[in-house]
Amino acid sequence: MESLQAIKQRFGIIGNNHLLNIALQKAIRVAPTDISVLVTGESGVGKEIIPKIIHQLSHRKHNKYIAVNCGAIPEGTIDSELFGHEKGSFTGATHSRSGYFEVADGGTIFLDEVGELPLSTQVRLLRVLETGEFLKVGSSKVQKTDVRIVAATNVNMMKAIQKGEFREDLYYRLSTVEINLPPLRERQEDIHLLFRKFASDFALKYKMPTIKLDEGAVETLLSYPWKGNIRQLRNITEQISVIEQTRNITSDILKSYLPGYHNNLPAIVKEPSSSSDFSNEREILYKVLFDMRNDINDLKMLTQELIKEKEGVQPKKNTQLLINKIYGDQEEGSQTSDLEIISKGQQATFTNDPISSFEDAETVEDPISLQEKEYEMIKQSLERNNGKRKLAAKELGISERTLYRKIKQYDL
Repeated sequence: MESLQAIKQRFGIIGNNHLLNIALQKAIRVAPTDISVLVTGESGVGKEIIPKIIHQLSHRKHNKYIAVNCGAIPEGTIDSELFGHEKGSFTGATHSRSGYFEVADGGTIFLDEVGELPLSTQVRLLRVLETGEFLKVGSSKVQKTDVRIVAATNVNMMKAIQKGEFREDLYYRLSTVEINLPPLRERQEDIHLLFRKFASDFALKYKMPTIKLDEGAVETLLSYPWKGNIRQLRNITEQISVIEQTRNITSDILKSYLPGYHNNLPAIVKEPSSSSDFSNEREILYKVLFDMRNDINDLKMLTQELIKEKEGVQPKKNTQLLINKIYGDQEEGSQTSDLEIISKGQQATFTNDPISSFEDAETVEDPISLQEKEYEMIKQSLERNNGKRKLAAKELGISERTLYRKIKQYDL
């Protein structure tokens, strides 16, 4: 059996990461057998190399190796592609056709993106795995095939099973052995090695000097999350090799090619939901209404005290104190007429009964509108917090997003 290092050289695998080595060792051990293998990992991690290793190290290496991208074949034709069809079985079937399982008899089939298979095709595939039998589309004749199946997916299979998108029995048949390839961000020691390999390859391909990273650029390279994994690293290396005239790449140059680079400051940003905004706005509305109710109660009390003063009854409370409470911006001792207190320019007629006089009085204008109250609350909170919106939002009990919208609305 070939050593791990020999396998890496033979298949052009770059890296010494521990998780990568475990995946390769698994592939080497299962290769001589005929058991099914499921390769998992994020898109772009290089899952397609595992079935090649398994096929080349197996007794099937002299027979066919066929790679099928299940996600790229239309649902209406995938059964025909995999299992073949008979002449006249559907519109356009002018002749019989052999499918991949018939052509690859004795060899290996790699089913990439197996999680994208339609449920009807999954049933057919399960039969092949269990009995080695299949039916061509439009045929009733059972055919036998001896095929080793290696599948790969970047889908979370357990979630797909829970949603009813993938058969549980097929998953367990495919994943007799599961090999997981780590994402590039978990292979820190391999990232710069891969970059240098790709840079050297593209220098030869385009007949130009090899690009090199300075120390700052190397730090940037290692700190980037590489969501597209090896495929993304390769594409960016190719872009820089072709576009940049200078061969010494600085951190700033590299950052300009990295989508969404944010100085490697990890942060979890949770956008406030619309339901949260509604809840916060409702809270501030309740606060405003509560304050308005208190103002109205004070106005009622003031009206009753003024009526008692007119009738010569000694008021229970100092009228001026009530005036100052309601109109806090007035100077102590300033005079306010009864009509100004009750309403701005509205006439009220009183009877001998103070309570009934108030109830029968003409509807007065609200001392302050809801919008004005909200405006004042926000303005005062911003002043108290020296214009710091985050602190003001926390004090008001609303989200920063809602506060920004209100500030814009009221032009604060």
